[in-house]
Amino acid sequence: MKPFSKIISIITPFDKANVDTDQIIPKQFLKLITKSGFGKFLFYDWRFNHDGQKKTDFILNDSYYQDSQILVTNENFGCGSSREHAVWALKDFGFDVIISPSFADIFYSNCFKNGVLPIILDIQNIKKLLQFKDKVELDLHSQTIIFGSESITFEIDLHRKIRLLEGLDDIDLTLKEDDKIGIFEKNSSRISIFE
Repeated sequence: MKPFSKIISIITPFDKANVDTDQIIPKQFLKLITKSGFGKFLFYDWRFNHDGQKKTDFILNDSYYQDSQILVTNENFGCGSSREHAVWALKDFGFDVIISPSFADIFYSNCFKNGVLPIILDIQNIKKLLQFKDKVELDLHSQTIIFGSESITFEIDLHRKIRLLEGLDDIDLTLKEDDKIGIFEKNSSRISIFE
């Protein structure tokens, strides 16, 4: 995973509540065997007409937001099934940060496992960010979002923060304990069940 520290980006305002994982990545697109390639199917039913043409009134089809790395949305984002593909699709599309008043628990956890920073903010700050049209600076070290003359601080579990700063996925975390694992395996190989 790529280490995460600071992002300067415009915000994609996505003012929808209760967005479930089947809307984020519909089930018919879950056939890929890698984590990449899902971005083109992100919000597919909302982004495209039945003939496959892009809907001109959908925010992600607006070229102004094509390089945005920050999605700001409303409560209960990522509800529904526990499919990790939802985070893969958001990441593959280019979103490194999702800001919401609340997330579904499994989705929230899956974000950290895949290098996406989910930030929980109160509804007043969400409303401010949804209206902000210029670039914001988001710094994970200081846990701040700077937009215009304003600044917002956000909370994050220290273990998860370190994980993102160092770019560690589950396998990387295990490999950090390689010496201890080796010692354990060496010692346990000497033990016989017949002793």
